[in-house]
Amino acid sequence: MKRCLHCNASFDSEHNRCPACGQGPSEVDGFVAYASALARGGGGFKAHYYTELARMEGENFWFRARNALILWAIQKYCAPFQSFLEIGCGTAYVLSGVAAAYPRARLSGSEIFVAGLGFAAERLPAADFVQMDAREIPYRDEFDVIGAFDVIEHIEEDERVLSQMHAALKPGGHILLTVPQHSWLWSDADEYACHVRRYNAAELHRKVEAAGFKLLRSTSFVSALLPAMMASRLARRKSPGQAFDPVAEFNIPPWLNATLETILGLERGLIRAGVRLPIGGSRLVVARKSS
Repeated sequence: MKRCLHCNASFDSEHNRCPACGQGPSEVDGFVAYASALARGGGGFKAHYYTELARMEGENFWFRARNALILWAIQKYCAPFQSFLEIGCGTAYVLSGVAAAYPRARLSGSEIFVAGLGFAAERLPAADFVQMDAREIPYRDEFDVIGAFDVIEHIEEDERVLSQMHAALKPGGHILLTVPQHSWLWSDADEYACHVRRYNAAELHRKVEAAGFKLLRSTSFVSALLPAMMASRLARRKSPGQAFDPVAEFNIPPWLNATLETILGLERGLIRAGVRLPIGGSRLVVARKSS
């Protein structure tokens, strides 16, 4: 079902215009837009960064390792499913991985900026992409799985986003979240990325459960690289006048990129075996909506 953002009425998902009040979304650059005032800018992310993401995601160890972990979690906790929504889908790198693993699933992606949707639609033309504000999700009891991967840390009202995800899920549906972790890792990289926070496990668990979800799995990841992350951030703190290069951590030699991906693959093996890593640069959470 869809939810009218004007009168809160529910109606069939195949329609865009609310039968109760006659209101409906607009269109921006060929995409259905539920929050058109924010489509070209509104904080939370730098729209020009999509170009860099599209260039580096497919080859970079961090994005590849995170994708592999997400796909494992979907298979472990969420399969089988018929519908999947990714909030903040960016260039659809994650969603394209889901599409390859689950070619029969109905896939949807949303972004607040239409700049990202152009890259996403080019990468995955069979999916349905919409522009929307995650604080006002125009769906109700619609999806089997909803993912938000390194998204909610950009949004001040993260608890509202979680409650909106809960409403948009079918009974018994699942959410998957990845977030940056540990406030003591805060650096100029977080500021450049427009992060509002880095989470700790207790805070994230409390917010997920308060939104009506039951936690199924929570673990840190990128734990093996935590010493290198700490050293990098400490070095930048000691050089406050040095200009921040947002892509420096991604422009690494191929041999190092392959080595780091192997290390994170070994770490993923521990997670698959049931180990809950207590600390790490990021955290994965899987939770279920009560049926």
